[in-house]
Amino acid sequence: MAEQAASGTMGLFAGWTRLRDQIARMTGRDDAEDLLHDAWVGLAERQVVADRPAAMLARAAANRGIDAYRRERRVGPALPLEVAGEIVADATPLQDETLIARHRLERLRGGVAQLSPRTREIFLMHRLEGRKYREIAEELGISQSAVEKHVARAMAHLTDWMETW
Repeated sequence: MAEQAASGTMGLFAGWTRLRDQIARMTGRDDAEDLLHDAWVGLAERQVVADRPAAMLARAAANRGIDAYRRERRVGPALPLEVAGEIVADATPLQDETLIARHRLERLRGGVAQLSPRTREIFLMHRLEGRKYREIAEELGISQSAVEKHVARAMAHLTDWMETW
């Protein structure tokens, strides 16, 4: 009895593998296993009885493959889960990240306020306005070396200021 059950299971497994390979050849798709399973579930739910059940199952699975092909041509292929996750994911920062960034910005503003007026002006011209040392030096009538020293002084102060927070 156990031998009959085992041979029946092996026969079913061999028949399933043969059907899956047949569906893959018929449809040229990589998801032949899924097509076959969906077709089997659909026929089982409707309790379809056929003279040649394997042939009916193969035809139903092939039809599902054709439908999937037509749907993909119309709407495009389904996106892989990794790509879909990136599209759906919200890129905005979390609330705690926003709060921390605001606190850091306020801390930085306090450090900038502590700079001498001339150093603050030069630093903001360079960092916020994106101006080159040469441009700042020409506008303020000082040497480029002096501009570099002001920016370096501001950066050193702000680095210390932010690290001691």
